[in-house]
Amino acid sequence: MALITFSSPEYKDKTVYAVAGSHTETLLKIARENKIPINYECEDGECGTCLIKVSSVDNKLQRMGGPLTEKEKDVLKSSGKLTAEEMERMIVDDLPSPWRLACQMIVRDEDILVEY
Repeated sequence: MALITFSSPEYKDKTVYAVAGSHTETLLKIARENKIPINYECEDGECGTCLIKVSSVDNKLQRMGGPLTEKEKDVLKSSGKLTAEEMERMIVDDLPSPWRLACQMIVRDEDILVEY
């Protein structure tokens, strides 16, 4: 089980349990099921409205979800959140991206903080 804390300056923080490892449980789906008001439009990784910042609660474990999807890479580059150099460094050094799309991120068995 993963503990996910959703944090926004406009709403009270909310922590929920999530079943990790399911390839259908995106962060957006978990947020919607728990009435977390993350903005979204397309739900397909095309528009970028569900952009979130993710950090690990356990600093020793820095996985923060599955790898970036190709759609996420395109949206994060075009929005200026990640440069091509940062993307390359993440791949080479096997580092997670702090920026994700909630509709694309699959939750792993780790405790995370999601800022939206």
